[in-house]
Amino acid sequence: MTSREIVRRTVDFEHPIRVARSFGESDFAGATCAIETCATKWREISNGRWERIDEWGNVWGRIDPTSKGEVLKGVLDNLNALDSYELPDYSKPEDYVNVREARNQAQDKWFIGGLPGFAFNIARKMRKLDQYLIDILLERDRIRELHDRIDDMLEAGIRNYAAAGVDSIMFCEDWGTQSQTLVSPGLWMEEFYPRFERLCGIAHAAGIKVFMHSCGQIEAIVPGLMRAGVDLLQFDQPALHGIDTLAAHQNNGKITFWCPVDIQKTLQTKNEKKIRAEAREMLDKLWQGRGGFVAGYYGDNPSIGLEPVWQDIACDEFTRSGIHENYKE
Repeated sequence: MTSREIVRRTVDFEHPIRVARSFGESDFAGATCAIETCATKWREISNGRWERIDEWGNVWGRIDPTSKGEVLKGVLDNLNALDSYELPDYSKPEDYVNVREARNQAQDKWFIGGLPGFAFNIARKMRKLDQYLIDILLERDRIRELHDRIDDMLEAGIRNYAAAGVDSIMFCEDWGTQSQTLVSPGLWMEEFYPRFERLCGIAHAAGIKVFMHSCGQIEAIVPGLMRAGVDLLQFDQPALHGIDTLAAHQNNGKITFWCPVDIQKTLQTKNEKKIRAEAREMLDKLWQGRGGFVAGYYGDNPSIGLEPVWQDIACDEFTRSGIHENYKE
């Protein structure tokens, strides 16, 4: 059974031979299209301070050489600038030649096309999060204009990724704090649910799946994400939601969770028994041999202050225990 088939069976709950995984001999490969933007690489501007410009024109900063950093200045510091602002152009098929080539080289891997987010993730950076949350209440018409333009841009990207042969798109959309969503569930349903439904529908009509990463406590909108058509949710903090809570969602639909052992609580204990126990719990409750779970790996150990050995323990447990009983020798 190839990696591509293992992931397909995982997402479709069709009893893969083993748990899908994103570490070691990973079942995944991916690429991002080669559109021309104003993005720059990180550069050290003074001792310990780094800056870059992203594809939208936002200025980012960080105080170490490895973290993702944060937006220092949004490109739309005045909403009137929206009238003359031009989004990157995702509509040119020639900008996806590299994706097609990488898809061919990946052979039997599940192949992911990377999107920069949906409307929330993109727009909140352009205005900076605090101002954006004010705008969404007080400047709804202008923000909807921005959201609409972003959705049109993403539609073109989804269609081109599908034509290039990806198996799924994937994007980051950090919707939560440690305790709740950044907007009320009612506002999310009103403003964002229709946008998710539209873009997920376009992806599914083109024959590809939709994968989404989110940080924070987003329990209140998980049912809406499922109804809108998100096929997989990637969480680095499964304990923040509760593994039993995640499992309960699988009683209501085919939602797959892609998680490492919790990076904030469990890995930080540096306790081998606890790490192995959580890995087994996710397999027992979320995977169950029938799919619905991908064993993950957090790719930046330095940023969470851990030596790789602690995630290696989790990976070992996922590998040892995540074998379908019908296929054990």
